[in-house]
Formats: sequence, C-alpha cells, structure tokens
Amino acid sequence: MILSFPGGQAQGPAAGARDEKLSQCRRLAHVLTLTRDMLALADAGDWDAVASLEQARREDLSACFSGTQDPGQAELVAEALAAILHLNEELMARLTAARELALEQGVAQARTRAALSHYESVKSHS
Repeated sequence: MILSFPGGQAQGPAAGARDEKLSQCRRLAHVLTLTRDMLALADAGDWDAVASLEQARREDLSACFSGTQDPGQAELVAEALAAILHLNEELMARLTAARELALEQGVAQARTRAALSHYESVKSHS
C-alpha cells in the first residue's frame, strides 16, 4: 500500500503550524520507508544494518509523536501506522526464523566439535 502525504510549500502566518504537521507526515513516511528498507536488509541477512536503521526509526517515531497532533491527520496517521505494524510483523517473522537458524547452526557446530574431539581421543589411543 502506498500512502500519499500532504505536500507543498507552506506560506502565510500559519506556515509554522502547517510545517509542523507536514513534518510529522514526512517523518511518518520516512519511518515507513525505513521499515521497508529494514525488511529488505533482513531478507539479505544484514542484521547489523537492520539494527542501525532501527535506531533511526525509533528516533523518527519519537519525534513524530512528541508534538501536538492534528486531528485532521488522524486517518492518515492510522493508515501509516497500520502499514508500519504490518511490515514490522513481517520483520519479526524473519528475525524469528534467523534466530532459529542460528540456534540450529550452533547445535550443529557443537555436535561437530564433540565428534572431532571423540575422533581425536580415539585416534590418540590407537
């Protein structure tokens, strides 16, 4: 789902308030983009980059909701948050799968080390 965010140049005495609202929408759009990027990086197995983007995403989310909220933007904000939550669920599913794979690989390495150790002890007694 692609969300459109209000744009354009703010002018006049209420420009500051409109810029703040626009800034919130832009931040939310940036959070959505970061979340999509994180999902792509997770698919590529680059978990360090995912963690780096997570920090930026948290900062943007915090800034996005630290000021006053425009009730007129509530539906747009709700749709964006729903999209972010959906992508976040996909990201968590990939994280769970990666964690399980890492655990399986750790168990396999432990078994290999145990087998090598046993082989070495048998070899040294021969």
